[in-house]
Amino acid sequence: MATMPAFLKNTATAAASGGEPPVCLERDPYRLRELPLESVFWHPKKIDNSRLVREADPRSRGACWSAIGAACAVLVLLTGVLVPNVANTLAGYKLEALKAEQRRLLDERRTLELTEAELLSPDRLQQLAQRQNLVTPKADQVFHLDNNRPDGSVAMVK
Repeated sequence: MATMPAFLKNTATAAASGGEPPVCLERDPYRLRELPLESVFWHPKKIDNSRLVREADPRSRGACWSAIGAACAVLVLLTGVLVPNVANTLAGYKLEALKAEQRRLLDERRTLELTEAELLSPDRLQQLAQRQNLVTPKADQVFHLDNNRPDGSVAMVK
């Protein structure tokens, strides 16, 4: 089924009609050429596969379990490799946190010792005694309590 080329058709029809060949108009520069198979009409046929049932493949079940087993083995190996590194990293973080807490507690201890030394200084105690009108007791005002009495009684001032 051969067809005559388009440029021969125009000249053949013009010669057959006996007139002058038709004048070719200039081609529109913005018109696109036809796409391949643009004039062909495709009619899609609807296919209903709803009644089809997949046939079971006996080898596919074993292949699935093999893949699952291999994935579990790889997971166990990776876990065994990565867990010690993660544990070391976490232990390092905890160690640094404990060192920072130790430095903080030592600073706090130094501060408390300095405060205690300031509060117990003899000059400050003398100032407190003067504010409250306290004086040094005389020798006859001091009573020594003796806890080692033979009869076990408590020493009391009479």
